[in-house]
Amino acid sequence: MVDIFLRTLPFFAIIGLGYWAGRSRFFSDEATAYLTKFVFYFALSAMLFRFAATLPFADIFNARLVVGYLIGTAAVYVLATVVAWIRRLDIPTAAVEAQCAAIGNVGFLGLPMLALLFTEAAIGPVMLVLTVDLVVFSSLIVILINGGRDGRLKPATFRLIGIGLIKNPMIVSISAGMLWSAFQIPVPVPLNDFLTILGGAATPGALFAIGASLASKSAERVHIAGWLSFCKLVVHPACVAVVLLWVLPVAAFPASVAIAAAALPVAGNVYMLAAHYRVAPHRASAAILLSTAASILTVPLVIAWVGTP
Repeated sequence: MVDIFLRTLPFFAIIGLGYWAGRSRFFSDEATAYLTKFVFYFALSAMLFRFAATLPFADIFNARLVVGYLIGTAAVYVLATVVAWIRRLDIPTAAVEAQCAAIGNVGFLGLPMLALLFTEAAIGPVMLVLTVDLVVFSSLIVILINGGRDGRLKPATFRLIGIGLIKNPMIVSISAGMLWSAFQIPVPVPLNDFLTILGGAATPGALFAIGASLASKSAERVHIAGWLSFCKLVVHPACVAVVLLWVLPVAAFPASVAIAAAALPVAGNVYMLAAHYRVAPHRASAAILLSTAASILTVPLVIAWVGTP
């Protein structure tokens, strides 16, 4: 446990450094936004494409893992939604809470951390988890918010979802890389070097951006944020573990990686969606801040439990 904690500590230290830069205004909100854009569209996309293109297709795609993770995540999503409805929240607000409870920071935090802790063999399972989160649940929250507001779903909603997926650089880079791998196309050395250099900026850039963006987050509605953080950091990995280890068992290594990915704190894009639709942004903000702080202890505990190579 101590060894895992010490190995994860540098990642959270960089997040802390970014948080200091944001709080001290050494990094302005505009600077944080541009750093995030660079990581999202360039560095992280280069890393994802390179990994997907150079790994054998069979090592990336695992239908059983996709279904198992989807079931485990859906269980947490439903639980958070039911609790929200018991509290008589409307559908859009319940959707934001469910998203906080089930969607973790897999792209910016999970990918670099789990690749280091579990070796690069973890990249395949992590990309599958990230794809499920982006394609299924990021689409679901848009459907629920728009449907809840209008009382019905319009064709424009599905068009919006489709355009969003096509324009998402993570989806594009993973898909392009997997196609490259499926057709067994060799990656030229200059291209591989280019992707390696550019992708190398993803880890420190993403972690620093997480911290800097947290500096602008508030800790309002702490009791609700506490419940959502508990769901994300404890209930989510527990549900995924039950499904992948007993209900729909998969091999130990990909199951361990997926469970560790499920233990990550609330993703920053949940706040972006909540702010965009003006649905409970402060609630999402507090959940991100609290879950990220608590994950310094909870993530090493989960990783120590599932074990690393």
